[in-house]
Amino acid sequence: MTNKSSQPQLLNREISWLTFNRRVLQEAQDPAVPLLERLKFLAIFSSNLDEYFKVRVATLRRLSKLKKKTKAKLGQDPAEQLSEVLAEVGRQQQAFGDTFRNHILPELGREHIHLITEHDLTAEQRTWVKQYFEENVRDLLSPIILDDNLHHLFLRDQSVYLTFYLTEPHNPQKHDEERVLAMELPTKRHGGRFVRLPDVGTEHYVMFLDDVIRCCAAALYPSYGKVQVHALKLSRDAELDIDEEVSDNLLAKIKSSLQKRATGFPARLLYDPAMPEAILQAIERKTGIGKEELVEGSRYHNFRDFFGFPDFGLPHLQYAPMPPLPHPTLPRTGSLLAATARRDHLLHPPYQSFDYVTRLLNEAARDPQVSDISITLYRVGGKSAVAKALLKAAKNGKQVTVIVELKARFDEESNMFWAEKLQKAGANVIYGVPGLKVHSKMLLITRAEEEHNRLYAYLSTGNFNEATSEVYADYGLFTAHPEITREVAEVFRYFHDHLDKTGQFRHLLVAPFELRQQLNALIDHEIKLARKGKEAYIILKLNALQDERMIGKLYEASEAGVRVELLIRGISCLLPGVPGQSTNIQQRGIVDRFLEHARMYVFGNGGDEKLYVASADWMNRNLDRRVEVAFPILDPDLRAELLDLLNLQRQDSVKSRDWQNNFVGPTQEAAAAEGEVRAQFETYAYLAALGRPARKRPATPKKAPK
Repeated sequence: MTNKSSQPQLLNREISWLTFNRRVLQEAQDPAVPLLERLKFLAIFSSNLDEYFKVRVATLRRLSKLKKKTKAKLGQDPAEQLSEVLAEVGRQQQAFGDTFRNHILPELGREHIHLITEHDLTAEQRTWVKQYFEENVRDLLSPIILDDNLHHLFLRDQSVYLTFYLTEPHNPQKHDEERVLAMELPTKRHGGRFVRLPDVGTEHYVMFLDDVIRCCAAALYPSYGKVQVHALKLSRDAELDIDEEVSDNLLAKIKSSLQKRATGFPARLLYDPAMPEAILQAIERKTGIGKEELVEGSRYHNFRDFFGFPDFGLPHLQYAPMPPLPHPTLPRTGSLLAATARRDHLLHPPYQSFDYVTRLLNEAARDPQVSDISITLYRVGGKSAVAKALLKAAKNGKQVTVIVELKARFDEESNMFWAEKLQKAGANVIYGVPGLKVHSKMLLITRAEEEHNRLYAYLSTGNFNEATSEVYADYGLFTAHPEITREVAEVFRYFHDHLDKTGQFRHLLVAPFELRQQLNALIDHEIKLARKGKEAYIILKLNALQDERMIGKLYEASEAGVRVELLIRGISCLLPGVPGQSTNIQQRGIVDRFLEHARMYVFGNGGDEKLYVASADWMNRNLDRRVEVAFPILDPDLRAELLDLLNLQRQDSVKSRDWQNNFVGPTQEAAAAEGEVRAQFETYAYLAALGRPARKRPATPKKAPK
């Protein structure tokens, strides 16, 4: 929190992020979550923490090395923040280990699934493992001796390495008394981290690839009486120092920076606590990694590999399937352009299939009356059906304009690959805007109809990425509304002319032009209503709330009597319920089966609610340093649909938690009306039954949230 009493109280961003990741860990600890899904939440927790060290911890380490005067301008000392962060990470890692060892593993055993080590093998299993090793693993290994001939050992980012400590040589005259080797665990070349052993009756057995190698290590080095194997993993600083200047050689700069990322400064070296000191010293000496980067881990690293844990064909240990629902107004076959010409449509991935978007692109690519396709690509899938449809359109002679964000962290490589392919196919590829990231998700199609051009748009909160659309809960709007599509075209024009577009938008809220100012105006209107004694409220669904000025504005609204409800999945620096500051603010967030990724802003507006769906969270970067778009939902039926779904989230009494990770139920009013609500499951049921009478929408609370 901030220390100066004259300033509003805020929650430290780093602690807030770690609080969010603890919510993920809570899902792994929840016995009501199917067992194999709990393993996946452990994988998500681990993957999140890896990224956090690569980005945020690495940044804190760099900031802590600044001069005193420079650090003083930052507020809290980065070294103090780093100390707090590492302490909290340590606590979470202990909870993680306890969850895995003392809860998940025993429960797997009760379900006849045994994750065994080399020490647990029967004679028959040991024989099988040794044969498997000889046939499938031995040829993948390439250990390096850490001796005087090796000047430097380079550890690849995010890869697990095994160290071999060879002692007790059978013939000391021919062999050194001890020897240290290291090698990368060949997870990808092996085809996964786990080796499934033959079942024994109803019992299932599986091993880490690491333990298969441990089991057979003695056979690799028969000249030594003792071979000890331990694991370590390095995370490198992932922040790219890229010029914000957009120029012809930006692609080359990105490629160069990606190479630097692979060789970036160490952020964290996780090591097995059982690793002998001699091994650790040899690793430090040969890598140049210092003591401050050393973090005691466990026997195993890269728990994200549990995404590939075998399911053993046991459906009761997984979530019941939720096959994508057919859309109630978009045709399963036939023209999507014609359907969009008739009316607007809302898409809800993953509850409804993202295929409607790729179908629209493929239809546009084939349609002889379509002349232009423009799209923003922020995160492109490795086998992108979207990119393939754009390639087809370019080859069919369409004018294809693709705005590719090369600075989308961790997706730069995939984005570059498709950008180059599209360029070679004749598409006009634009690499962002000077000083800004392009984070908006927009598609615009121009079609010749009755001697004039008609515009069709798809606007979304989520990326044009088929893989993430299966797990990220987003909203997408198909529209041919002439005023909306004209303004979308104006945003695309900005990517060409880079001219200030302030004042050009009546419906869209666009950053960096007027999004912040328009949001302030909408909040100010609620404040005026409250001060006149009228009903005033704001409901925000976001991934993150960090911008201090916007938080200050919400505090101002709260103290004026505006009721503020926040549904925030990730970080939030706002402190709700503080007397004299945020007494009228309620905050909760949902972590469940799908990743809540959609953003929605609702303002009471004196009874004529204003509703926007957006690509932007309320963070400094989104409001000032990115191209973002918030778009209104004008169709009354679609507005009601979205508000129904928003209210399911407001009512959630199963997966909803407050900012301190306490589980919270629905408001008293909602509980009386609906009983227990699990928003994501209710959303699926609601969308499945759209043709039938809709759930009654609860009234806006008449009392301040508690």
